Amino acid sequence: MAHTERGKRQPTPDAKTARRGGDSVTLEDVARLAGVSTITVSRALNYPDKVASKTLEKVNRAISQTGYVPNLLAGGLASRRTRLITAIVPSLANMVYAETIQYFSKPLRDAGYQVLLGESGYPEASEQTLVSAILSRRPDGILLTGVNHSADCRRLLLAARIPLVETWDLTPTPLDVVVGFSHERLGAAVADFAVRKGYRQVATLSASDRRAKFREAALLGRLAELGIQEISCAEVPVPTDLRRGRSGLARLLDQGFTGGLVCCSSDTLAQGALIEARARGLHVPQELAIIGFGDQSFAADLYPALSTVRIDRPRMGELAANALIARIDGRPLDSPVIDVGFTIIERETT
Repeated sequence: MAHTERGKRQPTPDAKTARRGGDSVTLEDVARLAGVSTITVSRALNYPDKVASKTLEKVNRAISQTGYVPNLLAGGLASRRTRLITAIVPSLANMVYAETIQYFSKPLRDAGYQVLLGESGYPEASEQTLVSAILSRRPDGILLTGVNHSADCRRLLLAARIPLVETWDLTPTPLDVVVGFSHERLGAAVADFAVRKGYRQVATLSASDRRAKFREAALLGRLAELGIQEISCAEVPVPTDLRRGRSGLARLLDQGFTGGLVCCSSDTLAQGALIEARARGLHVPQELAIIGFGDQSFAADLYPALSTVRIDRPRMGELAANALIARIDGRPLDSPVIDVGFTIIERETT
């Protein structure tokens, strides 16, 4: 039991009584329950090897009972480190982004950082709102998806003066560091592949997001240079799914596309297109060929196996993490622009 200055006995705080009504448990609460000073609790948290084992056991037991979470931000402000990294992706439902973050997070965890994941959605205004909220938490670094940001968002990021890594794009003028690939070169390479395979009719089934449209524009431009004139286009909103892949191909066929190569902006759309083609009795690739983007884990196991464009997502995630750690530590990089490239994977659908 604890005593107030007036001598009234009050219950010592425990897991149930330490704080109610929305107030968080404090260092003082832990100290009272453990029967030690706040300085001792602080030392136990920061330098446990310098605290007597019995005292450390009492402090740890009090922390467990109260659910106390140390205020790392307050301590980090003095050292200018919070050990917090934020990763921003447009959609958590898109597995290509999720896999990149998986491989991005591991090197950071191994280096003692925690990764906070934020979903911005596709509009640039949504990213700006999220970035503003994130910067108030003082992260040590930020991973961004893409290189296109609103003017206000760019000002916020640059004013923060913290390491930044942009991914899934390529630019000669990154905010800080960019790890990605050229959507324009990729689109042109798919056009070259189509012509090399002998396809004279080409259709695009593209999501409405910026990166997909960059690839589509480059594809169409290169096809025009190569003399391909029979081109059809269908656009679907984001996020993409199987249903939109099916409806997109149905639209192309209903609009007069009679056969050739359908270039999809994601493997998910390509899978939906493949289902729609088979539902209509079309033979793939004899009557209609399909190529996707992303080389997701299911692509090789579809029937027929899906041709696609592979992005080395594990390598992109690891390179982004290592570049961010280097920038935080003040170590130089060979270049602020890191190109992971892409590979066209030909399977049975082409």
